[in-house]
Amino acid sequence: MWSSREARRVGFVLLAALVMATTSLSGCTGVLDTTVNPRASLNAYPLLIQEGETVTFDARQSEAVEGVITSYAWSFGDGRQSETVSGFTSHTYATYGIFTAQLTITNDQGGVDDITATVIVNGAPQLNLTFPELIRSGDSALLDASDSYDPEGKSLKFAWDLDWSEDSDKDGDSRNDIDATTDTVLIPTNRSGIITGSLFLDDGEGATAQQVFTLNVLTRRYEVTWKTMELEYTWDEYLDQGDEWQGNITPGLEGRVLSFEGILALSQDVLAPQDNFTLNVLIINDGFKRSDQTSGENLTSNESATATVSAEDLNTLGEDGMFDSDSEEDLLQMLLMDANARAGQGDWTWTVVAQQADPDPLFEGTPDPDPGNDWTLTVVVKLHVPELVEIAYE
Repeated sequence: MWSSREARRVGFVLLAALVMATTSLSGCTGVLDTTVNPRASLNAYPLLIQEGETVTFDARQSEAVEGVITSYAWSFGDGRQSETVSGFTSHTYATYGIFTAQLTITNDQGGVDDITATVIVNGAPQLNLTFPELIRSGDSALLDASDSYDPEGKSLKFAWDLDWSEDSDKDGDSRNDIDATTDTVLIPTNRSGIITGSLFLDDGEGATAQQVFTLNVLTRRYEVTWKTMELEYTWDEYLDQGDEWQGNITPGLEGRVLSFEGILALSQDVLAPQDNFTLNVLIINDGFKRSDQTSGENLTSNESATATVSAEDLNTLGEDGMFDSDSEEDLLQMLLMDANARAGQGDWTWTVVAQQADPDPLFEGTPDPDPGNDWTLTVVVKLHVPELVEIAYE
């Protein structure tokens, strides 16, 4: 039998062993892990954006649970990452697609938590426009945007403002007109100068693209050679005594008028004396007037009675050379309407007046055997006419 003293000694030894065992177990953290993880919270806005726009990420509602949050690690899903000490950041998405952004937070206890958000980035239309930068006045420029496309396959809407110098919709803004909605347009030209316009694309979901175009419209070049030619006009009619005839011509349409001559010839009378007709010409724009009366003895000279109206050196001769112009019509207008060579432009009015048609009746009270006369008017106009040949040049 143990004595009471021996029994107390055994108990003390067992108690010491139990304390040592307890102390040893308290160092085994793999068995008794007391780390507390934080709770991540994430608000991302907006979640639907256009290519090139920015998303704001707000994780300030995240909780450390124990201690404090020491790190916010961001992975934006497009290969870009960052780390912040506050739960607030932003990121710009340069390309279209669907991206999963992930936030990982860590507290000072070593605990971690993560959370994700999905961002949808709408792709911008790809605008491909071709056009001739240099064209000649009078030609048409083809602007072709048919190779434009939406990267996600959406249908595109085309809006052309073909000329920024014109406000076609009369709203006070000359750069927002919609002059065409097709993928190609043909712009006619009739004058030289610069034409600036724009094309606007819309995918219907907020993504747009725009391109400004500039057309340089050049003049045309012509070689001008002047030639002399004649225009002849002839009229014939019968006039009773006291009657009048008028006729109109516009010879200056074809060239510069150098000179003209108009001859009125009467048919020979059967009986003397001769008839008396008057020939007049009026160039309206110039206020130019000329007049002559018939003369010549029909019977004695065996010639028709005539009247002549003429003029010389009305304009200077044109000069050969090279000229630039928007069109052949514009150049002809410039050459023929030169301020120093405009005589004879516009309408000419010729008038024949039968003032007297002799002879009177052979016997008083009997009919006049020759109450009128047949006549012929011949007008010859000499012109200096420009001939134009277009010359190609770079």
